[in-house]
Amino acid sequence: MSVTPNNDRPELQKAIEEIAAADAWAGVLVRVNDERGEWTGAAGIRKLGESAAPQADGHFRIGSNTKTFTATLVLQLVADGRLALDGIVDDHLPEYGLDRRITVRMLLQHTSGLFNFTGEYYEDGTIAPGIDWQGQEWVDKLLHTYRPEELVRFALAKPARFEPGTDWSYANTNYVLLRLLVEKVTGRPFAEEMRARILTPLGLTGTFLPEASPAIAEPHAHGYYTYQDGEEWKTVDVTRANPSWISAAGDMISTTKDLHTFFSALMGGELLPAELLDQMRDPHTKFAYGLGLIVQETEHGTLYTHNGGFWGWGALMYSSPDGKTTLTASLTSSDARLDMMKTAESFTKVQGTLIDAVFGA
Repeated sequence: MSVTPNNDRPELQKAIEEIAAADAWAGVLVRVNDERGEWTGAAGIRKLGESAAPQADGHFRIGSNTKTFTATLVLQLVADGRLALDGIVDDHLPEYGLDRRITVRMLLQHTSGLFNFTGEYYEDGTIAPGIDWQGQEWVDKLLHTYRPEELVRFALAKPARFEPGTDWSYANTNYVLLRLLVEKVTGRPFAEEMRARILTPLGLTGTFLPEASPAIAEPHAHGYYTYQDGEEWKTVDVTRANPSWISAAGDMISTTKDLHTFFSALMGGELLPAELLDQMRDPHTKFAYGLGLIVQETEHGTLYTHNGGFWGWGALMYSSPDGKTTLTASLTSSDARLDMMKTAESFTKVQGTLIDAVFGA
């Protein structure tokens, strides 16, 4: 089932209907802002077993798009002189015994070498497990609360992946440490600081930091987690899930409208001084990751992004360098029996389809 779009962009509606018809996804929400104005579209279904389409203004879990919010908040503290980009993190968080070579910049860009508490996947194919975040073990802990300190100490008990500053590797641990760093230097809870500095000034009334709450505000679609437990395939509605297992690395809830407002303001220079925005958008040589931001070179030019995944959900956030053209989207998963690799491949294909439709127009 599809919803009639609010202006004439049939190519976009066609694209999202094709996405919703694929095995991996049950529902799709897309918002585009460009020189032609604003377009919103929805396709697929809100909930398995029902025919109603997801609502265009619905809330969803944004996964690692959270990292761009977290990085922006940290860089605002840098702009205020409360933190130094190349300052030593251990000076602020001595209770964790961090390697004193690790700087704020390294946390932001994933060059600290710290173990990823959700597990490490090495080039030789070996895996070092992290906390329970998939399979029956995660489902059993759907409402379990993790403390940020617990996640960090779990990671620090594992061998570092490399010497600080010598390589690049994506680690959620970095962004949980950034949360703790914000709280230490401001003396306020991370959620309060985020609301005061970013959410309230931008009027992001549909964006939340849920902490340990499993709730998600109405309206919203439902997300599903399909996994194999022994020889049996199971599908679980994970709409209500405690996101504390990922903390400031991926726990936020938002809407396509709020993501557009935030990312357009960030890229347009409204949230950070030009010098810090430039550093945020300066990519690492191994992987095109800046400071909480991915730099993506496409046939349509340079785009800035940081997409996110959370069991049951996928989120897209793209912008042109000037913030005047943005693409924000939500995907909710279906009950298709797909492993993690096939789901990731489908997510990548969706990104390409929408990028071509929006930025190639």
